[in-house]
Amino acid sequence: MNKTFIFTLLFSFFAAFTHAQEFSFGLKGGVNYAMGGEVQGLSSFVGGMDRYSTATYNPDSNIGFHGGAFVELKFGKFLVRPEVLYLSAETEFNFVNITSPYTVDYLMIPLLVGYNIYGPIDVYAGPAYQNVIDATFEENIADPIVVQNSPLAGQVGIKAGVGRFELDLRYSRSLASEELQEIDVQNDNTLIEGTNQMDGVNRANFDGRLHHVLLSLSFKLFDSEANPGRRSGGGCYF
Repeated sequence: MNKTFIFTLLFSFFAAFTHAQEFSFGLKGGVNYAMGGEVQGLSSFVGGMDRYSTATYNPDSNIGFHGGAFVELKFGKFLVRPEVLYLSAETEFNFVNITSPYTVDYLMIPLLVGYNIYGPIDVYAGPAYQNVIDATFEENIADPIVVQNSPLAGQVGIKAGVGRFELDLRYSRSLASEELQEIDVQNDNTLIEGTNQMDGVNRANFDGRLHHVLLSLSFKLFDSEANPGRRSGGGCYF
């Protein structure tokens, strides 16, 4: 699936490039906000006994960052925009006795199709290939983390341009289905005073899928509209 998606992206880009009326490329970067992820308790070892746990933990979202490059082809009011991004996301699980940051680093390759709705404002949507480079819990969880069973995401957003600069806001949602992984949350158990019940979790199911909101600033290194140099009557910019 990975090779097929990348081949389709490259083929679509080169086919569109030969017919584009305007062409630009540049760099982009910004911040992102991660959502999702869940730890569902299975058991906790308390007072010399393995006890059933119903604890469920959802993380607090932290600010991450991303950066990369883009190419944009315009056909009147329509546009095609492939991108390559590195994205680092972080959330934080607050267990009973420990706090554990959960970080995921991605290589993202979106292929977006957009439409100019008014003046400098475009809306867009499309699929994105996202390869997980690294995924870790930083405290008290030694298990290797499996994040996704599908490398695809869907993205939708809006952007506005002024000169060579663009401000871009988008939502990226993983298209992976739920795939629970069993993990061991070490040292997260507390016997509730005056009872034989526990609070916390050791063995648990973990859903590591994350969704993202991205806010980006882009700068066009080249813009055919601002630098008219394409050969007249042809479909090539060089």
